[in-house]
Amino acid sequence: MTAEVLVLSTDDGAVRTLTFNRPAALNSFTAAMHRELRSALDHAADDKSVRCLVITGAGRAFCAGQDLNDTEMGDDVGAVVERIYKPLALRIRSMPIPVIAAVNGVAAGAGANFAFGCDLVMAARSASFIQAFSKIALIPDCGGTWLLPRLVGRARALGLAITGDKLPAEEAERIGLIWRCVDDAVLMDQSMALAQRLSSMPVKAIAATRRVLDEAVMISYAEALTLEARVQAEMGHGSDFHEGVAAFLEKRAAKFSDR
Repeated sequence: MTAEVLVLSTDDGAVRTLTFNRPAALNSFTAAMHRELRSALDHAADDKSVRCLVITGAGRAFCAGQDLNDTEMGDDVGAVVERIYKPLALRIRSMPIPVIAAVNGVAAGAGANFAFGCDLVMAARSASFIQAFSKIALIPDCGGTWLLPRLVGRARALGLAITGDKLPAEEAERIGLIWRCVDDAVLMDQSMALAQRLSSMPVKAIAATRRVLDEAVMISYAEALTLEARVQAEMGHGSDFHEGVAAFLEKRAAKFSDR
């Protein structure tokens, strides 16, 4: 029998959508699903025709985190984080194109922090985010310890991590944890509209913007200014910059191509 595809991939023009496909298990991560996801992310990164990526879940959940029934992962939690979740988090932050998480339902544990690691999070109004780690005597992983305090501050990050309480999508938007909360019925339409918009923009500059914002939080103001000058020089040599200036002067829509 043909094995079930755990991460579906579809294209709409320059936008690729990856869909977690374990709906009966709330799309919780298994070793097999990780392998398919990493392969799909690598293929999207290498495919020059893809200019924006949308990630969502099948059924009523985005991703419920690690599947605790998956014996293939082993029982050394630290080794699993080092071997699987660390490379996954780094892969998302190094994608050469913008990445949108379209959170259609619950995002818990590593599933929540995976979403926060994407560039923009769009969430259905019925969706929720749960730092479920404390419930099983663990700490946030998949980048959660770095992401949460930078997104919402230390007090809220500690509150979310310690209590493990469910955070509704509307509240997540209010405190700046996600980009937008929208009605369930329009989540994918609005996510795809945003993705199509981003795909027509200078995606190389968008990826560089993500990189410098992440780096700037760990350096001094003067060092950030130096970083800006260095990366701006790189961008200034790209064809997208010249196309953008020409389009502005000629009063026409720009056609960006760098990636």
